[in-house]
Amino acid sequence: MDINQLWPELAWIEDLDLRAKTTKTWQLALERSVLTPEDLQRIPFTLLAGPDLKVSFMAHKRSVVHIARDAAKTMIEFFGDELPISLDIVIAGAILADVGKLLEYELDENGKSFQGLYGKYLRHPFSGVSLAEECGVPAEVCHIIAAHAAEGDLIKRSTEAYIVHHADFMTFLPFKSRLEV
Repeated sequence: MDINQLWPELAWIEDLDLRAKTTKTWQLALERSVLTPEDLQRIPFTLLAGPDLKVSFMAHKRSVVHIARDAAKTMIEFFGDELPISLDIVIAGAILADVGKLLEYELDENGKSFQGLYGKYLRHPFSGVSLAEECGVPAEVCHIIAAHAAEGDLIKRSTEAYIVHHADFMTFLPFKSRLEV
């Protein structure tokens, strides 16, 4: 499968070099992963929300990219030069935030995903940064990958990293701990 079919949102990245490096990172992750693009359309996006989660990895990831881009555009519209935001950095960071999960996850004999040994030692923010740096992704985007999850609570986040972090968590936390009435 062509990465552009998996990620049509890559076309939103105007900087062609950044788009190519973002694409290359996903290609590298798929080469090193036991997961296929078809698996990503099927497996749950998180291992933390219970065994019956039906929202796929790609449905979650693509929603994060859309929400992050829309939030960034809204902030640019209302705050202008008072809060400079790079849409390309937001979009690339959102697309790459969970790329490390391709190394973290494995599949059992029934095709069910679980955290493999590699993932127990190196969670996806770390492996994602490693993959991205290998592909020449700039530090501003690697920062988003590193800071999007709980590990990022220990550092100062860039504006773009805050946007991706909140887009990610607003589409994760309701599945993890929603109020049932």
